[in-house]
Amino acid sequence: MSYEILTVALAQTSSVPGDVAANAGAAALAIKDAAASGASLVMFPELSLIGYDLDLLRDPGAWVSEDDPRLDVVRGAVRDGGLTAVAGAAYRHPDGTAWLASLAFSADGQVRVHGKCHLHGRERELFRAAGPGAPLDVDGWRVALAICYDAGVPGHAEDAARRGAEVYAGSALYTLEETRRIDLHFGARAMDHRMFAVVANHAGSGPGWVSCGGSGAWHPDGTRLTQAATGPGVFTAVLSRAEMAGLREKDARAGYPRAAG
Repeated sequence: MSYEILTVALAQTSSVPGDVAANAGAAALAIKDAAASGASLVMFPELSLIGYDLDLLRDPGAWVSEDDPRLDVVRGAVRDGGLTAVAGAAYRHPDGTAWLASLAFSADGQVRVHGKCHLHGRERELFRAAGPGAPLDVDGWRVALAICYDAGVPGHAEDAARRGAEVYAGSALYTLEETRRIDLHFGARAMDHRMFAVVANHAGSGPGWVSCGGSGAWHPDGTRLTQAATGPGVFTAVLSRAEMAGLREKDARAGYPRAAG
């Protein structure tokens, strides 16, 4: 295993509305594909375990909790594949606190829960905003998680950079009207902090929206590395630590400040 290269899979999926078990099963198949491609990290879209339809949250079954047995199939796929998978969920903590969350499953069986920091619209009525989370360790790489509009708030990525992030990894829903926005958000976050950025967007459509697709990766210089079309699939990107380090060293020689961990 080379710690100088990180292969990331972006699962651009279309969810079965409100069916956690079905979406967990589909995620397990995507994780198997990602592992076969050599990926160490696979990202899924925002609320991938139910789909982005906030009306679904009236059903208690749309929420997941700690040790939810419906997620065992995801845990098993992650363990078998020896990678890390990040799925999107409506999550209730044991004390009842509701988060719009990313669940990071690791091969050792741990699940780390990251909440969305920057809620918008009706999300504010249903969820509590979370504080910044510490980056994940994925094969020696520091990976900070973002959930959709988190990436639109520059301070979120700045905090991640201060914590030593090398990859800014998003789970999102960007619509057709936001096609340019997805590129600007993640390209700027990558360029500003000389880290890689990746995002998994939804495929398909839901109530009042059609996804623009475009899951992919950005280089630390802000340019696109990979870009999916609008349909479903698992797309990979290969990130090079040497390229990132070279840019950071060049900036340091030029005297540019950088948020450092």
